[in-house]
Amino acid sequence: MLSTRLTNARFVTMDPSRPVAHDLGIWHGRIVGLDEEVTALPARRVVDLQGATVLPGFIDAHVHLAWTGLKAARAGIASCATADEVLAVVAGVAARTPADGWVDLAGYDQRALGRHLTAAELDRAGGGRKVFLLHDSGHGCMVNSAVLELLPADLPHEDGFLAEGAMGAARALRLPHSQRDLADAIGRAARSCLAEGVTACAEAGIGGALFGHSAVELGAYQLAREQDLLPVRVQLMVAADRLHAVAAHEDDGIPRALDLGLRTGFGDAWLSVGALKVYTDGGMMARTAALGAPYEGLDHAGQLQDDPESLARTIVDGHLAGWQLAVHAIGDRAVDVTLDAIERAQRIRARPDARHRVEHAGLVRPDQLARFARLGVIAVVQPNFLRSFGDDYAAVMGARRAPWLYRGRGFLEHGVTLVGSSDRPVTDGSPLRGVQFMVERASASGRVIGPDEGITVDEALRAYTVGGAFACRWEESAGSLSPGKRADLVVLGDDPRSVETSRIGAIEVVATFVDGRETAAAAL
Repeated sequence: MLSTRLTNARFVTMDPSRPVAHDLGIWHGRIVGLDEEVTALPARRVVDLQGATVLPGFIDAHVHLAWTGLKAARAGIASCATADEVLAVVAGVAARTPADGWVDLAGYDQRALGRHLTAAELDRAGGGRKVFLLHDSGHGCMVNSAVLELLPADLPHEDGFLAEGAMGAARALRLPHSQRDLADAIGRAARSCLAEGVTACAEAGIGGALFGHSAVELGAYQLAREQDLLPVRVQLMVAADRLHAVAAHEDDGIPRALDLGLRTGFGDAWLSVGALKVYTDGGMMARTAALGAPYEGLDHAGQLQDDPESLARTIVDGHLAGWQLAVHAIGDRAVDVTLDAIERAQRIRARPDARHRVEHAGLVRPDQLARFARLGVIAVVQPNFLRSFGDDYAAVMGARRAPWLYRGRGFLEHGVTLVGSSDRPVTDGSPLRGVQFMVERASASGRVIGPDEGITVDEALRAYTVGGAFACRWEESAGSLSPGKRADLVVLGDDPRSVETSRIGAIEVVATFVDGRETAAAAL
């Protein structure tokens, strides 16, 4: 007997051996068959989906759950359009903060204000309290003099704006979030994923100085799972700065590792350890992504997180220790450093199925595409970046480079696995809106960016299902609606393949099933 039979639907399976079905049978959280294989079987529960379209649950291969949940729960300034509005919010929060406390706000973006704030302005608004405004990119922060006085005098900053490692130094001044607070934030963010049809995701870096929230952050995810706060499957990327030298047998060939030799693959179907996260550069919003030539209108080309040889050693050591690598590389210079290091690592010890990933791949030159393919590197892109920020990104790249931003067609034509993701909370997390952008390449203002990089709806859907499963090594259990795989699926109010492209992002997510059970996504 089946646990559940879902009937009267258009099942878009993403399985080429059986692309479409109308009935789907579930037993103990697994898909057991389609159509005639299950139609006549008795079932404890039969669900009539009334002609809805059903897809494999979306896989968001690059998210920041704790950051998303914390940001949703704290005061923000993202809606402020002027410096005076931001300073008014800071003053209001400061008035409710103890004199020795921190005024901690999210959503700072100098682009919306037309300029950076200054430390002196924050001093006045903060009333003597320490002020920390997190940049929306996650790659910088704005602080006041009360914070700068606690930092080394030679720490680089731009009148209170701290980027990359300097931001990490400011974050380290405070006690990390508690595991209880982090678990609540993770659960809050996971429910928002579920509401958008996401059934599994990869958390893009825990425990590190740049994006980590605690040295014991993995425990917060375990707590969330134990207390039923985690309604989606989560794979955790571990920040590479957690690696340390180990005394291991020479034949092991492991120069650096986590304690106990923990690496990619540990865990279960709900919570597991994924790739090693390596940061090579910053972000375009903060103008710290490392480019091969300067940003348009600026006299610099961003920055690497460290000198190229140090970055290469980390990548090589991670490869030798058996990790899958997820290398943050947004600018084309950072991509060069990444591909050079992966090629070097593979020469030292060949791992043909390592499935190393480049996270973001924001600006990829034409000559770099063939190297991705030759090295078997996966491209994990965030289409909604250009939907939200495309006008700005295209302007700072200029007419020659703008078509290289967040590619689609170029990767596919070279045989590179293309994966869609969100990087939430940096911008919109909706997979359907990401699919829409991958097809039409239009920013929110309607500007078309790199139209030759547009792909088909089917290809975009594969990027959020089959591609995501492959990148996370879940292809045996997720990514398509095939017998034997987990019954993780999303029910949609319309078929993305048949509506006008401009309507894809607005399709209703009617229901989300995880392990064969319809799961309610509570409001944040």
